[in-house]
Amino acid sequence: MKRVLIVGAGKGGTALLKLLKKMDRMLVIAVTDIDPNAPGIALAESYGISTDRRWQDWIHREIDIVIEATGEEHVFNEIRETRKRSTVVIPGSVAYVTAELLEEKESLVQKLKQQTENQHLILNSIHDGMIVIDEEGKVSFINRSAERIVGMGRSSMIGEPINEIIPDSRLPQVLASREEEVNQKLALGNGKKVVTTRIPMIGQNQRVIGAFAVFKDITEVVNLAEEITDLKEVKTMLEAIIHSSDEAISVVDENGSGLMINPAYTRITGLSEEEIVGKPATVDISEGESMHMKVLRTRRPVRGVRMKVGPSKKDVLVNVAPVIVDGKLKGSVGVLHDVSEIQALTSELKRARQIIRSLEAKYTFDDIIGDSQEMTLALEQAKVGARTPASVLLRGESGTGKELFAHAIHNESKRRHNKFIRVNCAAIAESLLESELFGYEDGAFSGAKRGGKKGLFEEANHGSIFLDEIGELTLPMQAKLLRVLQENEIIRVGGTKPVHVDVRVIAATNVNLEKAIMNKNFREDLYYRLNRLPIYIPPLRERIEDVQLLTDHLIQKLNEDYGRHVTSVDEEAFRMLKEYDWPGNVRELENIIGRAMIYMENMEDTIKVEHLPRLKKATTESGRPTENAPWLGETLQQAVDEYEKSLLADAYRSHDFNKTKTAKALGISIRNLYYKLEKYQLDKNSMQNFS
Repeated sequence: MKRVLIVGAGKGGTALLKLLKKMDRMLVIAVTDIDPNAPGIALAESYGISTDRRWQDWIHREIDIVIEATGEEHVFNEIRETRKRSTVVIPGSVAYVTAELLEEKESLVQKLKQQTENQHLILNSIHDGMIVIDEEGKVSFINRSAERIVGMGRSSMIGEPINEIIPDSRLPQVLASREEEVNQKLALGNGKKVVTTRIPMIGQNQRVIGAFAVFKDITEVVNLAEEITDLKEVKTMLEAIIHSSDEAISVVDENGSGLMINPAYTRITGLSEEEIVGKPATVDISEGESMHMKVLRTRRPVRGVRMKVGPSKKDVLVNVAPVIVDGKLKGSVGVLHDVSEIQALTSELKRARQIIRSLEAKYTFDDIIGDSQEMTLALEQAKVGARTPASVLLRGESGTGKELFAHAIHNESKRRHNKFIRVNCAAIAESLLESELFGYEDGAFSGAKRGGKKGLFEEANHGSIFLDEIGELTLPMQAKLLRVLQENEIIRVGGTKPVHVDVRVIAATNVNLEKAIMNKNFREDLYYRLNRLPIYIPPLRERIEDVQLLTDHLIQKLNEDYGRHVTSVDEEAFRMLKEYDWPGNVRELENIIGRAMIYMENMEDTIKVEHLPRLKKATTESGRPTENAPWLGETLQQAVDEYEKSLLADAYRSHDFNKTKTAKALGISIRNLYYKLEKYQLDKNSMQNFS
């Protein structure tokens, strides 16, 4: 290996350095230039080659070749005079030409080797068999496919006459006739049948130098033809199914380019096949992120994502799934649903649900979130109660989940396969409540249905009835309910004959029944009938450690409702949630999380403090507003106006008198805020002394 010193790191020296770096027989020891900023200096340093400003410091070292690349004659002469006798000095121009010639020679040799290797690789990789004979009819080459088809090894065939290997081969006749034979059938000795093409090889001076045959196993060809036919039939069938479907379908490849849409897709989006096929998956999106691209990125399906598509910004719900074949992602398929059609179906569904809503229990104990000690105790009591036929009284503040407990108790009981009827005692007018609960006979009152009607207790026979807000019942209704609990029978309105019922009663209230008994607003005997298995459901402030679990559950639920992708709450926002007293309990928590998600941008996935509405501290030590504030003699409207004015002023000041932020925090329009500020004569200057 020759040791080389390059003098001059300009354009020529840099080019020489690049050439010599590629050559195995040359080792560049150093590059010198009086200009330390010359391009060749930086390149040499990147290669790990020594650099210097003086060539004189290197000329007497072990140097075989010095390449003078400055182009200055006096430098060349000075190097010649200074060098050792054994050191060769080459002008840069000569060295460059020589290096290029050497590189070109090496490149040509490598290309020739590569071509030869490629030819053998190609011939051994093709599925067709190939045999080559020389002018004497002996085998000179056979590829791997030919070995497989003929059933013999290469070593046993090379140099042997072709007719000893394949007795019926016509390659010797092709040598003699110098004519091709195309697509000829041939039976081999191992029983296989092939289709072969034989071609003579004619060299210079029209001299025949050999012949070769290319052949394919007919059985494989037939099988392949059958497979292709089957695939075409399947493809045609799938296309027919897709195009006849009323669902809007789009298909993209692994790069996100459109492959296919159906007429339903064009009908919903207003985009033709020419506008989609071959175009990026984002071309049809008016608002929102392309779900095709998200699925291709994550390899996971998405469902129920709401977005707007097409020039008319059609509101749609999108489901997209990846197409994975043998573990490889091949693309994705999307189905669009017109939201207007869904809304029509939803309204019909709501009507149907209203009919069956009171006949089923939807929740189980698995749907009740919480692992605090207080909630665990309540759940254990409820599970015990579910296994007994006794009446259950659920007690707790509004929003704590009493109805969920009622559902779960029914679903855990032996009555779970029968009806579960829900009744809100406070929501039904007193004049209608008796007929709703106990039913009525034909002609019982004006407008009564002919033939009478079953009451909710009869509907719930062999099942459970959930009486919510039981503390709101009047004393006469309490007496009639007591009869049902004692005698297990009801009497319809307008009737005289008792009707036996087998119903398990689950009652709930947020009223202090003991206080109501003292005030003679609730019957004591009914209280003891209902209170056989009392279950106290703790408010959220008493199980604040469950806020994390509840928040995660509500985010997941609201993501499905709102079509969002929120994943978490940041630490500061979560600390704010834990410090709040939650007078509205879980229902208020769901409201707060829902409002925060509404205010978030589409691409945001973490709830932060700025997304949360302002959470005020409770006004009393107990964490709840006082219920016994004295009346000051004002009218209800005056009290409401005064409270609204105080709230507006507080919110306006808290947001540094920013109207947009204030309106957003209060959940009202900016126009409505301006109206109210003007109504109460609130502005920045007048509020300096307002309290």
